[in-house]
Amino acid sequence: MKKLVIAEKPSVGRDIARVLKCDKRGNGFLYNDEYIVSWAVGHLVTLWEPEDYDPSLKKWRRESLPILPDELKLKAIDATKDQLEILKKIIDSDKVGELICATDSGREGELIFRYIYEITGCKKPFKRLWISSMTDQAITQGFASLKDGSEYDKLYDSARCRSEADWLVGMNASRAFTLRYNALLSIGRVQTPTLAMIVARQQEIDAFDARDYWELEADFGDYKGLWFDESSNNDTKIFDKARADEIAARVKGQTGAVALVEQEEKKMPPPLLYDLTELQRDCNRKYGMSAQETLNTAQDLYEKRKLLTYPRTDSRHLSDDMIPQLSVIANKLSQIDEYREFAAYVVGLPKLPITKRIVDNSKISDHHAIIPTNGRLYVNGLSEREFKVFDLVVRRFLSVFYPYYVYSTTKIVTKVGEDNFLSRGTTVIDNGWKALEKADKEKKGKKDAEVVLPDVKQGDTRTAKDVKSSKKKTKPPQPYNEATLLSAMENAGKFVEDEDLKEQLKESGLGTPATRAAIIERLIHVGYVRRDKKALVPTQKAVKLVAVCPPELRSPETTGKWEKGLSSIAKGKMDPERFMASIRRYVCFLVDNADKSVTNVQFAAEGYGKGKRLKMPKNGLGICPNCGGIVLENTKSFYCSNWRNGCKFTIWKNTLESHGVVMDGELIKKLLADKRAENVEMTMPDTHEKALGTITLKTNIGTLELTAVNIQKG
Repeated sequence: MKKLVIAEKPSVGRDIARVLKCDKRGNGFLYNDEYIVSWAVGHLVTLWEPEDYDPSLKKWRRESLPILPDELKLKAIDATKDQLEILKKIIDSDKVGELICATDSGREGELIFRYIYEITGCKKPFKRLWISSMTDQAITQGFASLKDGSEYDKLYDSARCRSEADWLVGMNASRAFTLRYNALLSIGRVQTPTLAMIVARQQEIDAFDARDYWELEADFGDYKGLWFDESSNNDTKIFDKARADEIAARVKGQTGAVALVEQEEKKMPPPLLYDLTELQRDCNRKYGMSAQETLNTAQDLYEKRKLLTYPRTDSRHLSDDMIPQLSVIANKLSQIDEYREFAAYVVGLPKLPITKRIVDNSKISDHHAIIPTNGRLYVNGLSEREFKVFDLVVRRFLSVFYPYYVYSTTKIVTKVGEDNFLSRGTTVIDNGWKALEKADKEKKGKKDAEVVLPDVKQGDTRTAKDVKSSKKKTKPPQPYNEATLLSAMENAGKFVEDEDLKEQLKESGLGTPATRAAIIERLIHVGYVRRDKKALVPTQKAVKLVAVCPPELRSPETTGKWEKGLSSIAKGKMDPERFMASIRRYVCFLVDNADKSVTNVQFAAEGYGKGKRLKMPKNGLGICPNCGGIVLENTKSFYCSNWRNGCKFTIWKNTLESHGVVMDGELIKKLLADKRAENVEMTMPDTHEKALGTITLKTNIGTLELTAVNIQKG
């Protein structure tokens, strides 16, 4: 009897088949005398739509809510049902006696396989492949130590509860609030509290009242000092210009004395290894990559390039069984020019400095931290984006074996009459692990500035040769960007008062490392959030939605309760039925709340489609980046459906007429979806030369920028 191996994607299936020496090809599978290797294409199976239970539910009506089927049923996804049929035929074959689940080793991967297993009516035994790397060695070792499928039953229970709970809440809440306000309102367990955080931050910014203030810097010759107020928590801000001028006048030219000298040596340990969220944060901060771009790139480096271990992890530590591999990985990195010097240091250590900051079994969930694999580390063919992500992971991996970064800080307080001036300096004693960061910065032409203060002693005198006054403004909180939003989602517990839930959110936060990127993209796709350079800015529609949602729906506390329950199910400490009963009660509450809510908030009227997929009107071209309305077309322009409510988004059809560019519906769709359109045929207005150009949607009111490239002479 043969064993059927089901992978999550064709590319992974082909890699597994190669390792298992399945060199014969069938329709949608590879095989040999022992194994048949086939695959899903992500999810092949989904939950029924409401109208699948009752055709009358296709139309959205208040009286049909809440929709609470006794059992949520499964169906094939239309786009991939051919592959499901292939799998079913193989599963039903008398030649197959056992299945091996080789989908991604996590909650969602488990769900993909189990849904296939269930919808095909399979009763055959199955085992689980659980690996953290796609190298040939890892796959071989994984097949040598397969686990019985039943060991992951609780993980599947947790995954299914997550899936069904999201369906029940999203489907019912979206319909209830859409019907109540006659506007397309997409609502979700994680996306709504995430949106609420973005809206709250924007409201803080909007309410902020900027004030002018002045700072005074005295020049003492061999060092400078900043004035501070001892009686006001050492504040350096002076909000009265006349007072600032008065202080400057009385200090300038006067002799003061060093009142305090403090020196302290400090040590900073290497940072922890990367989990997905930390990697996404760094890629956003350093390279402007979105969370989704980072995840996709890391996944390619795992699946296709075999250079990184499993990326969808929330762990920042390694397990003790990996210790023998660490020197092997470092040795392979020493063969790459970019890392030769730094890896050679690690390889040359008599013994690797393994601490609890690196190896700690108690801090690993499904997978360990992201590190380079111990396979063939071939980097020459990487794209620019792939190398950036790989480079970060390599430098972080090597840095954990380096010594502490050691530096000294110097604090000098110089007193001139009744006024105090503070000077701070930093001197590097040992770069330690920061040598890897320093080398990277120097390669990019950047340098860390040291502030070296003179060797002064208490009682030394200095004359204030000059005092400069600088006018500044208080600054509002920064809007969220993807890096800071990921941090807020990961640390959502700080928004919760309940200590038990705070601790649970400390472990899980809003969403998971694998889903947070998709949540951000979803908020943008449905018109609740727009990107303004790196900032994530809520639309007016988002502000209104958060205003009408009950606290239970927009608070991270609700997600904390869910994650606590899902975690308990996975550990076998909670009955799934008990969890789902609480979800059903919550759904009834949401529907009732939407029905009874009394508010003056008005949304622009919109049509809405069936089920949970909110449809664009037939004449709609995309989501307005200003307010979340629908962009429509008339004879002269493209405009927002919310123009009566004050939205000024407009793109005139003759905007780029002088460049020979026709603004049509397809071009507008592209701009609204991607914020840019490349390789647009154009004519240079002065020379009439043909060219290809890039059109960029620059602001939220419809301003376009056209950049000419590849001018074709003659």
